[in-house]
Amino acid sequence: MKTAATRGRLDVAIAFVFLGLVAACGSDTATMMLPLAGAGAGGAAAAGNGGMAGLPSAGISGAIPAAGDGGLGGSSAMPAAGAGVMPMAGAGGQPAPDAAVPDATVPKPIEPWDAVGFVGEHGPLRVSGNRVVDAYGEPIQLRGMSLFWTQWTAFYVAQNVDVLVDDWQAKVVRAALGVENDGGYLADPQPNVDKVRAVVDQAIARGIYVIIDWHDHHAQDHAAQARAFFEQMARDYGKQPHVIFEIYNEPMDVTWPVIKTYAQDTIAAIRNAGSENLIIVGTPAWSQDVDVAAADRISTDDNVAYTLHFYADTHKQLLRNKATAALDAGIALFVTEWGTCSADGNGSVNEAEAQAWISFLRDHSISWANWSLHDKAEACSAIAAGGGATGPWPDDKLTTSGRLVKAAIR
Repeated sequence: MKTAATRGRLDVAIAFVFLGLVAACGSDTATMMLPLAGAGAGGAAAAGNGGMAGLPSAGISGAIPAAGDGGLGGSSAMPAAGAGVMPMAGAGGQPAPDAAVPDATVPKPIEPWDAVGFVGEHGPLRVSGNRVVDAYGEPIQLRGMSLFWTQWTAFYVAQNVDVLVDDWQAKVVRAALGVENDGGYLADPQPNVDKVRAVVDQAIARGIYVIIDWHDHHAQDHAAQARAFFEQMARDYGKQPHVIFEIYNEPMDVTWPVIKTYAQDTIAAIRNAGSENLIIVGTPAWSQDVDVAAADRISTDDNVAYTLHFYADTHKQLLRNKATAALDAGIALFVTEWGTCSADGNGSVNEAEAQAWISFLRDHSISWANWSLHDKAEACSAIAAGGGATGPWPDDKLTTSGRLVKAAIR
């Protein structure tokens, strides 16, 4: 994987080559030669920024994604589809079926970004068509864990982020700010925010993505508090490419128009605070009716994905069908919470359905965070009861769900 700096130097070099062609041959001749620029023997360069084939956007690092591990050229060196990049062609020159649909309305991020690790390689995330893509327009799937409600767990410590990175090889962690119920944000804001910050700060330090989740079932009733919270988070973390804002966990008994109004207002608060980072919006019926949201998507912002939640022993092919319909309608999905068991967190672990979901999400480049990194005595917890609030955890301290999910992440 080439770094942002390496890709930037490559773009500048190609730009100088092109300018030399213009000077030596004249603009007409140089234009005829553009399809060869940046391609090796048998290779072809993709069009950048909607321009002619092979023409880099001078001065904008990352305008041409790196082509495979071997550099430019060759059939294996075609860049992946993304904003400003032609998708890979299948038979007859048509886009490959699983290619991200380009969205020219999404602005390219400014490079370089200040990040290490996995985020350093991929940069800020954005939506392109029905995919979440990295800074180079390449579809990306993040796999990781969600923490439990902040007010009911002691797992919000930096060491656990380290364990997820070093042992589990997670690329995303979700900080679930408990909003309602005893001890939550509405009743006692500061301790809950401090827990979220501990996880966010360590995720940034370790170079993985982190979801700041407004973990609420009635966010429209707490809209002013949500806006104030996300304005502060956007001011503090909104320029960090690691950070993803999840503004509504699981809406209950509320229609999509109500959710949509809340979402548009909260998105505006984040944008007005200066952040262009990816935002994830909850959907009706415990974030399952993604097809309903797809039929009336948010039009005021382009960098928005929609939440899909499932529990493998409860939600099966019918929900996968709804997810497919939403993707076909053109929205991007992000599974910020899923479980291997029943929707109530208990029952038995359904390994067959869990694997069916894992395959579905992989095939569609949908990122996910499993519920949850916690030792509550329920089937969906990853840590066995009494296993300890601080890792690392040997396999005998993991539940059946924990062992399955850890293997899926790795």
